[in-house]
Amino acid sequence: MSSVEPKAVSEYRLAPVVTARFVGSYLVLLAFVLLGATALTAALDINADLMVLVLGLGLLGLIALAWWLRSTPVVQLTAAGYRVRLVRAAGVKEARWSEVEDAVAATPRGIECVVLRLRDGRVTNVPVAVLAADKDDFARDVREHLRAASR
Repeated sequence: MSSVEPKAVSEYRLAPVVTARFVGSYLVLLAFVLLGATALTAALDINADLMVLVLGLGLLGLIALAWWLRSTPVVQLTAAGYRVRLVRAAGVKEARWSEVEDAVAATPRGIECVVLRLRDGRVTNVPVAVLAADKDDFARDVREHLRAASR
């Protein structure tokens, strides 16, 4: 049995491939907005500076989105409990370690997850593919936080 103490706070961010999907979706949306602005500019004979403004705002939005996605932790583990963000089907997004029955590996709907089962029957599913971390290291960190909280 490991006697390694977990870090006080562990934060796990989005995997680069997931960030790229979000950014790609934003770029497609921006392309449609630019197409609409181009059609509006041509149809209403508006000054073409509108296009530059829309493009500039779109690029600023892209930079802000990319920065936010790279800096926002998806999973945060503390000595008191955990918090999950940006995962739509996670279930319970936040709980104290005292509420957690156990943590297991599972594949709900074919997606590899670390599942935190709470004492009241609710669960938190953390899909490990969305994390910029090794799935075994993440599972080990969760177990260490859970073990430290039960002492």
